[in-house]
Amino acid sequence: MEALLSMAFDNLSSYDQGKIRKGLRQVEGLLAQICLSSPASAAEKRRSVIDPGKEPPPPKPLSDLSSDPAFREFFKLQDGFEWNVAMRLVNCLDRLLGKGHNGANDLLIIQSLDLIQGALLLHPPSRNLFSRDLYMNHLLDLLEPVNCPAIQSATIITLVCALIDTPQNTRTFENLEGLLTITSIFKSRETTREVKLKLVEFLYFYLMPETPSIPSANGTVSVPAMLQRSPSKLAGAFRSDSAARKRSDSQIDIRTTEEKQVLLGRHLSSVDDLVADLKESTVFEGALC
Repeated sequence: MEALLSMAFDNLSSYDQGKIRKGLRQVEGLLAQICLSSPASAAEKRRSVIDPGKEPPPPKPLSDLSSDPAFREFFKLQDGFEWNVAMRLVNCLDRLLGKGHNGANDLLIIQSLDLIQGALLLHPPSRNLFSRDLYMNHLLDLLEPVNCPAIQSATIITLVCALIDTPQNTRTFENLEGLLTITSIFKSRETTREVKLKLVEFLYFYLMPETPSIPSANGTVSVPAMLQRSPSKLAGAFRSDSAARKRSDSQIDIRTTEEKQVLLGRHLSSVDDLVADLKESTVFEGALC
């Protein structure tokens, strides 16, 4: 796996669009091997991802990942700086942002965002990258109207993946006037209907009550089930600095729905309606008490 990552990272670090595209497809193929079911060979999996004429195998159930050797190896490698996929993708995204706007570059940006989403969901500790102003600003820049609606939509989804269960990232988002950016785009007449719908979904997500950051493996009640099934392996990835994380979690400003409602209300007049709808929604039943 290190050899595959090394080849992909070499391409992602290039300024040549062809090499970047190749690096993104290599990362995509690697993530597909981890996430897709395995009646097909690894080569067939890669071809199914690259060839739009072939349907890929169905995704693996989340519960099966804990016993998957490829996922175990991938997860372990992601804890190190050298092999972290999310960081390489974000740095690649930084270079793409400096290339201006054209169709080919926009497609690479969208593909990078899609892969960042996958990397953050497969390796939650990588979300900590977005506690830094630099990386959060990349996402806020991509929300600006100068970018095409497809990039804006992909960025909103990426932002959600970056904020899940990481209150420190949400504080960074707020401190960088992320709420002003979101609401300004939402109220703009130039914003497409598709983007506005995704912004509404984001606001519902933002208003939900927060939970602490990446859980400690020692607290089995809060650890995801897939980690509890193999505490000696996957949960161990969270154990190396569990004491430090506990102290960190206790110092993070966890905000309630009511507190975030006040913040959002400074920029949007219909927040009360959003909160009322959120409380009544069966999708989020039990999330707000």
